[in-house]
Amino acid sequence: KAQRLADRIAEKGELMDLGLTGKTALVTGGSHGIGLATALALAEEGCDLHIASRTMARLALAVGRFYGKTTCLAHQFDALDPASVDQLAREVLEAGGVDILINNVGGGGTWGTTLLETPQKTWAEVYQKNNGCAIQLTKALVSTMRERRWGRVVTISSIHGREAGSNPWFMSAKAAEIAFMKGLARFMLPDWGITFNTVAPGFISIPGKDTQPSQGTPEDVANAVVFLCSQQARHVNGACLVVDGGESK
Repeated sequence: KAQRLADRIAEKGELMDLGLTGKTALVTGGSHGIGLATALALAEEGCDLHIASRTMARLALAVGRFYGKTTCLAHQFDALDPASVDQLAREVLEAGGVDILINNVGGGGTWGTTLLETPQKTWAEVYQKNNGCAIQLTKALVSTMRERRWGRVVTISSIHGREAGSNPWFMSAKAAEIAFMKGLARFMLPDWGITFNTVAPGFISIPGKDTQPSQGTPEDVANAVVFLCSQQARHVNGACLVVDGGESK
């Protein structure tokens, strides 16, 4: 760990040690957007990475971004399929587990139409892709954090988990993510050394996806996530950090 930190200082000059050198992180939805930006930011702080996504082609391109920086293992999975999520957890545990879990995969804000016309299946799918997947992975991977008496779980929610602005199935799922992290922060044993926090972005422009202009970039969210993972944030637990440039009402 000391050598990796010394190498980083030699390359970039004097910097603050966030205490992440040598840690291992899993970032879901890590092949593009906020997930990839977060994985790259963690790599810059000396973390080894697992990134997981549905599309193998995107994963292959993303892994190339880490060559020469750190170890990065790619996992293909489908957040909508609980069996696939369980398989991802097994693969990560077989590789040694993680110190940091970033529950970033999510979405569903554009699914459905109205309350009466949107089927129950849509509600269930949006919940599973967001909080359901986060619950599965957190339950499975927190074991190695507990053994090491150190861990960070950060879930990417949305400002629409805090206030109106999207459809109710998406808002419900995102609100559940915030409640899940807060609940774990309140009721997990304090001597486990694990923190559970949420980041709630506003509108963020994703390259190649969004045409609406925004001042918010994936890197803005990634910077907040890395801080919550750092040793400096050891007393930040159960928080929901809004990253929206003042967009919230």
